[in-house]
Amino acid sequence: MDMQSGLDELKKRRKKALQMGGPDKIKRQHSLSRLTARERIDKLLDPGTFVELGILNLSDMPGMEEETPADGNIAGFGKIGGRPVVISAADKTVCAGAEGRVGWIKEGRLARIAHEKGIPAITLGDAGGARIPDIMGSDGLSSMTYPVEFLRYPRRHPYIATIMGDCFGGPSWQAGKADFVVMVKGCCMAVSGPRVLEIATGEKVTNEELGGWKLHAEITGQVDAFAEDEEDCFRIVREYLGYMPSRCEEEPPYKPTDDPPDRKLDEVMKILPDALNRAYDMFKIIKSIVDDGRYFVLKPYYDPSLITCLARMNGRVVGIIANQPMYNAGAGGPGSCEKATSFIVLCDSYNIPLIFLHDTPGFFVGLEAEKKKMPGRIMVWFEALALSTVPKISVVIRKSYGMAYGNMAGTNCGSDILVAWPTADISFMSPQAGVNVVYKQLLDAAADTAAEKEKLLKQWEYQNAPWKAAQGHYIDDVIEPRDTREYINKCLDLLRGSDGKGFISKKQLQSWPTVI
Repeated sequence: MDMQSGLDELKKRRKKALQMGGPDKIKRQHSLSRLTARERIDKLLDPGTFVELGILNLSDMPGMEEETPADGNIAGFGKIGGRPVVISAADKTVCAGAEGRVGWIKEGRLARIAHEKGIPAITLGDAGGARIPDIMGSDGLSSMTYPVEFLRYPRRHPYIATIMGDCFGGPSWQAGKADFVVMVKGCCMAVSGPRVLEIATGEKVTNEELGGWKLHAEITGQVDAFAEDEEDCFRIVREYLGYMPSRCEEEPPYKPTDDPPDRKLDEVMKILPDALNRAYDMFKIIKSIVDDGRYFVLKPYYDPSLITCLARMNGRVVGIIANQPMYNAGAGGPGSCEKATSFIVLCDSYNIPLIFLHDTPGFFVGLEAEKKKMPGRIMVWFEALALSTVPKISVVIRKSYGMAYGNMAGTNCGSDILVAWPTADISFMSPQAGVNVVYKQLLDAAADTAAEKEKLLKQWEYQNAPWKAAQGHYIDDVIEPRDTREYINKCLDLLRGSDGKGFISKKQLQSWPTVI
């Protein structure tokens, strides 16, 4: 073939590929208020940076060539905020987004580039799993099994998955192993669709019941953030990536701030109630401490008694684990254990120091918690804490009782620096509960039960106050609440060290599962 003929053929093939599944199927995608795969990539990446790989791909199934431009998978690399990323997007206009063997090979090649070079990877999910003709038979299934090599070195680089349509099979597996998952409300994520489920088991459910956003927000905890629409989804992805390093060997991006590192928190004492049993919003405390009052919450609806969020302190990214007294008085259940564990693993893998803010009456107990293996979940959290090697700073704001004190990086439990506010109340249990348990017989026999109880409560309240722990150096100091931001920033400067390694961890949690 001469040069001109070759150029003409290339132009024709590329034009056909760019038309995707054709105008009718593109129109149908738009009628659902959803963008096409190419439009999504253009919206997410920096303008003009996308370099597509495999644009000339076609299905290797006989007779399918003309129906499968790019084999239904738009993939390549580009930039977000000037940083390189690899990206793939299921093309819903081709075979309903179902994945073919050639597209699967292409995605594998991109995954290897991301692993080897340490480049963040993003998948935009909108597909119904593998194409049945491609995966059927001994050769079909063998050619499309999930390569175990991609799981041998997890968290080498940030991996982000989005759910932007009704996703079954492949996109669900991608979300299951991603560091961060965003789901657009109104979409679905499940192993198989309702039709397959009905045929296999006779069970009839809707997409929303099977894998809608509320299920993953409140019940499974498999999704980290939820978007109102696709534009909001892209915003969330970009914001999250701004907190992440490109690879595990480097620190997250530093962002200069005009917020003084020694700013006094004059407002915090107005936030904190005098009574231990009165609730307040821990987000207000977090907002007062971090740079510019900005934070990024992960799993906001999954056991909201525990907050996990990313923020910055004096320009450097930190991870915050905080009890939320607005829910169950800050008492965590099985979900909070999973949430804390996965967050510790994420932060340790990507060199993000951890800050713990205590206000918890302990772990949530009861039959339902025990049915969900509460002791094991508590200890898995504790194991992750023990194995993490990023700096950890712990601040006891108010109550911190029992095993939960340890899991929140209490004394001898992993914190590099442990301090308390004067309002701290540290013990095995609350003074009220302790007095009622230990001194029940004494109180029953007392001439004036109320007076005797008041005397015992005052004794226990003094014992629970932070002064005795500070005297014995079980905690490092008791600090003024208004000095908290300045104190944490000074500690971070110290813990960053002078050896040039900064906050780089030993990666002892890098191979832990992404779904706990």
